[in-house]
Amino acid sequence: MGKMITNYIGHELQLYGVREMRLAGGKADGMRLLSVKNGKGLAFEVSLDRCGDISLLSLKGDNMGYFSPCGYVSPKYYDNKGDGFLKSFTGGFFTTCGLTAVGTPCTDNGEDLPLHGTISHTPCEAFRYFIQDGALHIELTVRDAALFSHHLVLEREYVCPLDKNEIRMTDRIKNTGPRSTPLEVLYHCNMGYPLLSEHARITVPSSAVAARDEHAKEGMEACLVMEKPQRGYVEKCYYHTLSGKTCVSVYNGDIKKGVRIQYDAESLPYFTEWKLMGEREYVLGLEPGNCLPDGRSAMREKGILEILEPGQERTFQITFEFVEEELC
Repeated sequence: MGKMITNYIGHELQLYGVREMRLAGGKADGMRLLSVKNGKGLAFEVSLDRCGDISLLSLKGDNMGYFSPCGYVSPKYYDNKGDGFLKSFTGGFFTTCGLTAVGTPCTDNGEDLPLHGTISHTPCEAFRYFIQDGALHIELTVRDAALFSHHLVLEREYVCPLDKNEIRMTDRIKNTGPRSTPLEVLYHCNMGYPLLSEHARITVPSSAVAARDEHAKEGMEACLVMEKPQRGYVEKCYYHTLSGKTCVSVYNGDIKKGVRIQYDAESLPYFTEWKLMGEREYVLGLEPGNCLPDGRSAMREKGILEILEPGQERTFQITFEFVEEELC
C-alpha cells in the first residue's frame, strides 16, 4: 500500500488488516477467529480452534464457500467415533482432513480411525499475523499427537496480497516423534452459493476420471455439470487424474466471479470431486490430497499409503485466486 494512499487513512483497518474475534453463544461459544480483509474486496475468517482452516469467505460481498447446517461448532463437541465428524463439519471454504487418516472410517493396524481424521477439530496452539512486503501474513501451529502414537506438527502460513485477491497457503508437516507415521492429507475445498449454482462452469483438466461407486457412475459423463438443488439427492464422488502444476476452477457468469485453485499434482497426486446437489445440502467439493477418501486401510492395501519417518517433513502449497473474469 503506497504512502500516498496511507496518507488518506487513520488506521489500516479502515481498508485492510486482521482482527481477532471470539464467538459467543451456542455450540460456537468461545471459538477464536481471525477476520481478514485485504482492501481489494476479499474477506475471510480463519478458524483458530479448527486447525486454522478458512470458514466464511467472500469476494466483494458474494459468498464463495459452503457453510453446513452445523454452522460454527467448538471442537469440544467433536464426536470422534465413526461418522461423528458430520455433527460438527462446518465445511467453510476449506477443511483440512488428516493428518493420519482421511475418508471412510476404518480399522487399520488395530487402530480405529474416524471419518476424515481429527486435525480439523484441533485448535491452533500458537499464531501470529503481520503485514510485510505488501501482504497480510498469518502463521499458525497445530499439533496432532498422542502418547505411544504419532507426533505430527503442522505449521501453516497464509499470504494474502493487498493488491490482489489471492491467498497463498503453505503447510509444513513434520514428524517430531520416534515412530514411522502414516501421513494422509486432503484439502476439502467446498464451493457454495452464489458462486455455485446450475450456471457455474467447472474446469478440471483431468486426463482420466473414475467414479467412486456404482451410484456415481450414473450420469458420470456430466460429473462437472452443476444442477439445481434436488430433494433426496445422494452424494457422488469422482476421482480425477491430474498432472504437474495444475489449476481447477469454478466460475459463475451470474455474479461474474470465480476461484482458481492452483497446486502441484506431483505433491498432491489425488483429486476428489464431491458432488452434492441436495436442497440445503448444495456443495461442490474440489479436494486435492495425497490419498483418496476411501479409508487408510484401503490406501495401505493398494500400496499408496504415505509414511513419514521420524524427523521427516512434507510441504504442501495451494494458491487460491479469486477472479472477476473466466481465466481457465
